[in-house]
Amino acid sequence: MNLLNYKHLYYFWIAAREGGISHASDALDVSPSTISAQIGKLESEHGVRLFNRVGRNLRLSEVGHIAFRYAEEIFALGREMTHAIHGWSTAGPQLLQVGIADAVPKLVAARLLEPAVKRHPELRLICREGDPDSLLGELAAHRLDLALLDRRLDPAMPIKAVEHELARWRISVFGTPDLTAQRASGFPSSLEEAPMLLPTAESAMRLTLDRWFEANGVAPRIVGEFEDSALMKSFAESGSGLFPAPSGFAPQIERQHGVECLGTLKDAEVSYYAVTLDSRLEHRGVEAICEAGH
Repeated sequence: MNLLNYKHLYYFWIAAREGGISHASDALDVSPSTISAQIGKLESEHGVRLFNRVGRNLRLSEVGHIAFRYAEEIFALGREMTHAIHGWSTAGPQLLQVGIADAVPKLVAARLLEPAVKRHPELRLICREGDPDSLLGELAAHRLDLALLDRRLDPAMPIKAVEHELARWRISVFGTPDLTAQRASGFPSSLEEAPMLLPTAESAMRLTLDRWFEANGVAPRIVGEFEDSALMKSFAESGSGLFPAPSGFAPQIERQHGVECLGTLKDAEVSYYAVTLDSRLEHRGVEAICEAGH
């Protein structure tokens, strides 16, 4: 049995929490090479890879996400033990641990989780991202209180879970003023051959759009596909193409990204769901989120 080296785990935890080795180096005042070496030893000791390199950045692997969640609990208990042995208060905020599917835009996630924060400001919100299957596995293992998804549950799913529709919006199309001016006449037929930036095929919004394009005989020119909606919007700011987003966020999107709403697709909608293990909603933060949905 491999014994856990807590020093190695600590360096990994800080790197994951701070968003990379260079940020961890600044936080700990330790050289990046030292941190990399400690994380490498942790990986070697347990025969796993905790980070994957994506371009010039490091991203937690599936195993890394699991290790990080345990590290969060381990070091939180360590702080609690220190308080206890010194006779200090060990009372801390209740955690609300939420898993957010990669395909759920950040603006959407923030709005849907807002009721919990507003109603219970004493809660500590912990948000983690991942693919739906991984998040549902974490939910089944009771490491999440709620999973936020962009699609309904598969009836054949092996775990018993409850879905709660939180919101439903029609899909609008946005772009720079120059692009929208070129396509304003005859919308939505004007999307024919229009340069489009779209979510990847795994997202519910993309599936809805593909069906809409086929049903309406419209074939845009797809110039980019993105898992991260924020990155998609960054490309759109430079005029690379039009992009879709939930209609309920039009004013905020226009203000933040310097774009305009070209129009709304009346027959195309996207919904977002909270998934829990218990229909009784015993967690007050989860209850606030689900009650605020329609």
